[in-house]
Amino acid sequence: MEKLSEKLFWIKELVRAEDQMEESGMIDLAVGLDNERTLINETLRFLSEIKNQLTEAASTFNELKTSPLGRIKIYGIAKTQADFMLFRNGFKMIFSMKEPGVISIRFNFMGPNFLPTAVPSIQNTNTPLTEEHLIQARKGPFHEIVWTFQEQPIQVASVVRYHLTLFIKESSK
Repeated sequence: MEKLSEKLFWIKELVRAEDQMEESGMIDLAVGLDNERTLINETLRFLSEIKNQLTEAASTFNELKTSPLGRIKIYGIAKTQADFMLFRNGFKMIFSMKEPGVISIRFNFMGPNFLPTAVPSIQNTNTPLTEEHLIQARKGPFHEIVWTFQEQPIQVASVVRYHLTLFIKESSK
């Protein structure tokens, strides 16, 4: 039932707005379309979905790895709602809500010998590995949220596969 209430939080807002309208006699024409709150909730939901799928993929990687060295760890980031990071061999990849509707993915190395390498981007141009990836929300025709990277629609599974593969390759050097 909890999943249902998360998906249908907007119905609670409709009921609350209608109750207020009945009490005050004032009509709110924007009821049910609180864009800022919806965008915050959807950003946190999408970031949590990425984290859940990355956790599952990292767990599978760790189980299949024969050596205990080089296992992937996932940590929540203190004092944030849904931000997290992957950690392995001194490398970290940070996933965070930069602002409502924008998710940032950054790759950092915690050591003195890191030289950023170029990796192919979606458009087959080489970009520095330390370049921030921004996943952005766009509003669809019925106010639904469509998640994009470089203005192209994306799927969580593709985000997870691409970034985890990149993270494993770079952190194994």
